[in-house]
Amino acid sequence: MKLLRHSLVARITASLLAISAMALVSIVVTMTVASDSRGDAAAINMAGSLRMNTYQIVSALQRHEQRPGSEARARVAELSDRLEQRLASPELTGALPDAEDHALQRQYRLILARWGQELAPQVELATGGGGVEPDALRATLDGLVDDIDALVTLLEQNSESKIQLLSALQILFLALTAVVVVIALYDIRHNLVLPLRQLVVLAREAAHRNFGHRTRLSGNDELALLGRTFDTMAEELGASYSELEARVSRKKAELERSNRAMQVLHDGSRALYGGGNDLCASAAPMLRHLEQLLQIGPIRLSLHDSHDDRDIPILATHSPRRPEYCRDHDCHACLLDPQPLTLQATEAGECLLLPVSVGDLMLGTLEVWYPREAPPTDSVKRLLNALADQLATAVYLQRRIEEQQQVTLMNERTIIARELHDSLAQSLSYLKMQVARLERMQQKEAPRETQAAVFDELRTGLDSAYRQLRELLTTFRLKLEGPGLASALRQTVEEFGERLGTRVGLTVDLPPHLLNPNEEIHVLQVVRESLANVVKHAHAHWAEVTVSFRAARLHVTVEDDGVGLEDDSSPPMHYGLVIMRDRAETLGGRLTLQNRDGGGTRVELVFTPQTARLISQHVGADNRPATPVDPRVDAIATDRHGHRE
Repeated sequence: MKLLRHSLVARITASLLAISAMALVSIVVTMTVASDSRGDAAAINMAGSLRMNTYQIVSALQRHEQRPGSEARARVAELSDRLEQRLASPELTGALPDAEDHALQRQYRLILARWGQELAPQVELATGGGGVEPDALRATLDGLVDDIDALVTLLEQNSESKIQLLSALQILFLALTAVVVVIALYDIRHNLVLPLRQLVVLAREAAHRNFGHRTRLSGNDELALLGRTFDTMAEELGASYSELEARVSRKKAELERSNRAMQVLHDGSRALYGGGNDLCASAAPMLRHLEQLLQIGPIRLSLHDSHDDRDIPILATHSPRRPEYCRDHDCHACLLDPQPLTLQATEAGECLLLPVSVGDLMLGTLEVWYPREAPPTDSVKRLLNALADQLATAVYLQRRIEEQQQVTLMNERTIIARELHDSLAQSLSYLKMQVARLERMQQKEAPRETQAAVFDELRTGLDSAYRQLRELLTTFRLKLEGPGLASALRQTVEEFGERLGTRVGLTVDLPPHLLNPNEEIHVLQVVRESLANVVKHAHAHWAEVTVSFRAARLHVTVEDDGVGLEDDSSPPMHYGLVIMRDRAETLGGRLTLQNRDGGGTRVELVFTPQTARLISQHVGADNRPATPVDPRVDAIATDRHGHRE
């Protein structure tokens, strides 16, 4: 109710209703007065006609006096009847007020009495020839005219009074309407226009992020309440905006810090992945820099030993001493801080333990200490998780590199053992059998000529073994200018080109990483043996080596324009060709030797590569990568230790 009493809308509505009510009352009063004034003019005219009728009666009486007769008498009677009718006419009686004591009513009754009681009998008596003085009758009629004039005057005054009353009422209602309008305009200006202007200014200032402006409106109407609400809202918006600005500033600083931390992680990744096996020297500066940026620390990295099922400390920032299992005492990456921090849990510090893992393979843990009053945010935790993943990748790659080096070394030893088994070991076995044969011949005292043949075979076998040994040494001493088989073949054709005295052509068309090391050695040895035969036996002036991959098969061709073979089979007891065929069988392919149509020899090796990778592994039961071993490795190991040939 209080708000309703002070409501601006209610006041404006009341003003409009008051103006409307006064206009309505003014219209009703005007209509009433106008309706009441209806017939006043007719009554005045009728009263005026009474005067004219009286004069007519006087004139008719004068004519009757001069010429008495029935016609004159009838004229006077007619005029008298007309006067009586006009006195009783509704136009005249309707304009008279209802009040009996009104002047118009008294004057009207006076005229009726004078006419009905005094004049009408005298007029009848005069027209009938009675004894009436004409001058006295005319004087009485003149008195009646005066009374009629008085009635007309009263009618005119009554009509004028109504018009004056209507004018006064119109002026009064106009004045009241003006007063109400002035009050309403004043109320609208001070309680509507000015508050609205203050609200617009407040809205404009708020749009320009100025929340310090206030309307300071007083009162209990709607705009005052709205102004106070806007003031409160502006104050709250200012506080919220200030808080949001502070939060944005914190987020911006945190984002910049995270960006710098990501840059540190990116720069540190180069050191981690390109720093060899020195994890401490590459990771410690990065961890220390992250501690300064993220306001955490110290940080300790421990790697999990699957054999002993324990965690071994590898790296700790701000460490007072080097780790127990430090492998390089010339490295001081952990000992750069002159004021080491303790890693023990205190009342002011807590530890965040992060796993260092790759998939399901657990490599270690990363301990991150931080102040208890400033725990790490979600973005910092994400950065730390990225750091743990980066360290896990670096540790995993380091282990993979070490395992790859071990596998490479084992493959090299396997290849050397295979080459020795396929070439030199067979020759030595043959020589061993010849020596045993020679011993039996000496025990039986065989003739010297028979023993001489054995000595010739021993000499031939030794020469062949020596030649094979030199070929192996030459092959294993090749300096590869680039990775793969093409580089070794390029050095081989250059070497045999110098020995042959002419250029040896070479065409290699292979996809990268097609052959494994064992297959590359076999192909290289077949090519070298073929070129050695060209140099020794072919007397050629031209040779060419072609290596191509077609229809999922590798084709190795060595051609020359020498003397060629007697037939397409290898000569008996030719150890080089026997070993070449054995290599082809080992590769699962075939070796063909035939004469060329234009002269010379064509040697072709065709086989399907296994496309074995250097590292093919899976996680074993002990969570260590298991590397499958070539079946030939086991066979060679059995041959070496079990003495099987």
